[in-house]
Amino acid sequence: MHRTLLSAVVLLCSTALACSGNVDDEDKARLAYLGLDNGIARAMQLGFDGFNAADSANIPTQTADGDVSGTMSISGQVDQGSSANKGMRLSMALDDYADDPVHPVDENGEERDEEYEIHYDTGSAVTVNFSLRDIPDGTMTGDISGTVTMTGDLEGELELNLSLDGKIEQDPDDATKTRRESGTTSISGTATSDFGEYRVDITR
Repeated sequence: MHRTLLSAVVLLCSTALACSGNVDDEDKARLAYLGLDNGIARAMQLGFDGFNAADSANIPTQTADGDVSGTMSISGQVDQGSSANKGMRLSMALDDYADDPVHPVDENGEERDEEYEIHYDTGSAVTVNFSLRDIPDGTMTGDISGTVTMTGDLEGELELNLSLDGKIEQDPDDATKTRRESGTTSISGTATSDFGEYRVDITR
């Protein structure tokens, strides 16, 4: 009788865990971030666009469309003065933002044909900070943190805690402007969703 009761309890607990949706899904955790990866690069670009357009502490709001739908907006403040070192304190707002679909992988790490189109929204804006050193040909560090809401082929919240580290350079087309040196920015940290924690380690 005790054995029967124990078996019933084990079955009930197993069913509850399966129904809760709290079991980690490594690939979906990866997809939850990858659907926004191009958006992270876009946010950095908009931040530099605002930096170059600023004529006061407040940068003019920069907006771009997602590849599929929605918009991304970057606003905030930049240090003023003649120093070669400046900081930017920005906010990223997303409205039904979606880039091109991302693909799950099979057990061999090969992409499958299946597509996941993920849309992202912000309730309160995500924080984006940059610290620029030795402008225009120097370095940049920064961070992106906050929570976005996913809808579409994945749903739930995605918490971003990312660090940025890369190089900056003078815009060859305009000596008054500074840009991020493509291919030098390391993006690391975590993107945590209901599917688990994905450890980000990407260079853009």
